[in-house]
Formats: sequence, C-alpha cells, structure tokens
Amino acid sequence: MSKLPVAPEPLSSPVFDSHCHLDIMVGNRQASSGDPVAQAAQAASATVRSILDDARAVGVTRLVTIGYDLPSSRWNADVAAQQEGVYAGVAIHPNEAHASTPEVLAEIEALAGRPEVRAVGETGLDYYRDWASKDDQHASFRAHVEIAKRTGKALVIHDREAHDDVLRVLAEEGAPEKVVFHSYSGDAEMAKKCVEAGYFMSFSGPVTYKNAGYLREAAEVAPPELMLVETDAPYLPPVPHRGKPNAPYLIPLTLRCLAEVKGVHPDRLCEAISANGVTVFGEW
Repeated sequence: MSKLPVAPEPLSSPVFDSHCHLDIMVGNRQASSGDPVAQAAQAASATVRSILDDARAVGVTRLVTIGYDLPSSRWNADVAAQQEGVYAGVAIHPNEAHASTPEVLAEIEALAGRPEVRAVGETGLDYYRDWASKDDQHASFRAHVEIAKRTGKALVIHDREAHDDVLRVLAEEGAPEKVVFHSYSGDAEMAKKCVEAGYFMSFSGPVTYKNAGYLREAAEVAPPELMLVETDAPYLPPVPHRGKPNAPYLIPLTLRCLAEVKGVHPDRLCEAISANGVTVFGEW
C-alpha cells in the first residue's frame, strides 16, 4: 500500500474541491505504466468513502468529480447520485476529442441533464499533447459549449498552452452563463480578460510552486468573487508534496497559499469560494 501525504492542519471554515477525478483515485480507470502519480494513488487503495471522510476531516466538505470520456462520465455521474456533497461533470477531454462522435456527444448531453451533474467538462483545447488533432479538438470543444448552453450547466475548461484559441472559441460561440477555467494556467494578462468576461478561475496545486510566480500574479488579479480552488486529484499536488498523489484533503495547502497572495484571512477566502460554488454549480 502506498503512503499518502500527511493531512494538513484543518481549515476553520468549510470549502470545497471544484475539480477532482474520483474514478482515477479509486482505480476505476487503471493507471498506465507512464502514469506514476495515478499508480501511487491507486496503490493506496482508497475508496470513495475514505476520500470523502479524509476531506471532511480538514474542512473540505464537498467536491466535484469530473469526467474525461464517456465511461468516466457515466461512472462519476452515478457516484454523484449516490453520495451526499458530490456533484459531477461530464465531457470528452480534448485529448480524447477523436471520440466525440455525434452518438457519444448525445449521451454526454443526456448525462448533463441529470440533476447530480452540474457541469459540462472537462472540455477545451490541449496543445501540449498531440493525442487528438486540433481540428477534432476544436469541433469537440464547440459542441460541448453548445451542450452547456442547452442544459444550463457550467462549462469546465481544460486549457493547456491554448489560451488565445480557448478565449476566441468562447467569444465566437457565445460563452455559457457560467465558465470555469480548471487548473488555471494563464498569466495576469489573461486573468484580466477572464475578469472582464466574468469567467471563474480555479486554482490548483501549481500556484504553490516556487517557479509559478505568474500563477500567483494571476491570483492577485482574480477577484475573490471569481475564484475557485481545486486539486485535480490525483494530479498536481501542492507543495510540499510534489510527485506524490493528490487528494481533496490537501486543498487547505492551496487555499492558504491563495489567501496569502490575496492578503486575506483563509476563512474569508473559504467563504467567498463556497459562495462561488453555489453560483457555478448550484445549491448542494
């Protein structure tokens, strides 16, 4: 059994994890040999119940578990239907955009209509990997934008080295009412554009990294009313746990870093982020 990071000091005000992957953490999707963080997370033999219990013990009372293909979207929607304090997002990840056939997208839209599913995502553009062509990615992203608008659900965006094109697609298609940039990776200038458009920025573990000053500068620009916090678990663990499996119970480390950047008490930021969660995902 793999040893997970030690739990941080609990938060004194509750908050939630806006983006994680429960199915990967519990081994519903088998980690590949090139995926050591996910392998380590699965070796820890966590269950959905233990993940939720560990999170709640440090003040992370709710979470959103996110799909990236059709099987994971089905699984996450079903778990959200069974677990109190859990919502789901459903989508085809841009790296899997070649699978966004009309039939698959129709099922994603049907899943998005379920009450426990509160987001369409993660979708978007990924120019870091070439697992799917840019044409396929753009077509899939635009289709997901329309699904989010038709179902009235938040759009959760994966944006990796594609900032300008993501913003352009949103402008051309007409963005849904609620847009979240998951694991925000832009700089302060992009953050200003997101603020102007009313897009939410969800910050994850990398904002704590020494070489990620640009993310902290972006967090300075982001007003509390447009901020969320996430893990992307089992990926992107915050300092001092880089290279180890991430999980929702590590949110306090990222939250406290953001509070320091903003110059506010962690409780105040927790309150703002919790209110934003209701705005984006609805009442729990």
